[in-house]
Amino acid sequence: MTDDRTTVVVITHNRRAELLRTLDHLARLPERPPVIVTDNASTDGTAEAVAHRFPDMTLLRPGRNLGAVGRNLAVRHVRTPYVAFCDDDSWWGPGSLPGAADLLDRHPEIAAATARIVVEPHGTEDPIVRELRDSPVPGPRWLPGPALGSFLAAATVLRTDAFRGVGGFSPRLWLGGEEELLAVDLATAGWWLTYADHLTVHHQPSTARDSTLRRTHGLRNTLWFTWLRRPPRTAVRRTLHLARTVPRDRASLRAFAEAAAGLPWVVRERRVVPRDIEARLRLLDHAQRHSTARRYTG
Repeated sequence: MTDDRTTVVVITHNRRAELLRTLDHLARLPERPPVIVTDNASTDGTAEAVAHRFPDMTLLRPGRNLGAVGRNLAVRHVRTPYVAFCDDDSWWGPGSLPGAADLLDRHPEIAAATARIVVEPHGTEDPIVRELRDSPVPGPRWLPGPALGSFLAAATVLRTDAFRGVGGFSPRLWLGGEEELLAVDLATAGWWLTYADHLTVHHQPSTARDSTLRRTHGLRNTLWFTWLRRPPRTAVRRTLHLARTVPRDRASLRAFAEAAAGLPWVVRERRVVPRDIEARLRLLDHAQRHSTARRYTG
């Protein structure tokens, strides 16, 4: 049963084995979606292996590590109404892509549907799933699932035109929590985001990751997002809260230093969200402060 409504986009960097496993899973999906891989300047033979093993998939080689913007590059080549992202260590379950497309077909006001995440090899739910199910964001009664204030790129199907309409992922953020800014810009443009429990993404976390660098980028990007979109009083309060609660180590110091160095462009590009969107973000602030799934540690 093929389904031509959704293209899968995967970004990768030096995770040849994990990527090949992911592409094997995607190639076996009964819906047979088109797949676009952006190789972010891998040096481990990733691109060559993909070209050899999966000649029917589209391989993009920008020649440098674009981070999350590698997804933007891939979306330029998408010709379907919907685009599903996954990482090189995650893959969509059978039937989930058509399920997401059906949901988006039925609800043209929804820009993104985020799936349930199952952690492999043991098949347990990712702790973040509970937070998605219990999202505090209020939504209209017609919404088929909980309204979300943000999403997880590796577990989300988006409306291609909506993604393009707000400019995709910001090249400023590179990688690490880059979804938050895009999600808020989608909401500001009038789109809804939802969690869909009947959709499934499998995630087998790669051991080839620098958790400290990931934390640095995540914290830096959170600070940038805060000052790009939140009102001044909220931005100050959130910055002080982070300064009090993150680990006092080099990674945190580097994150704050990089965030401060970016203030000139942040001020130039700052656009405070409307009041209704800020009200949603305040509800999320409380939930995130008590989150057990998200911590600036590692």
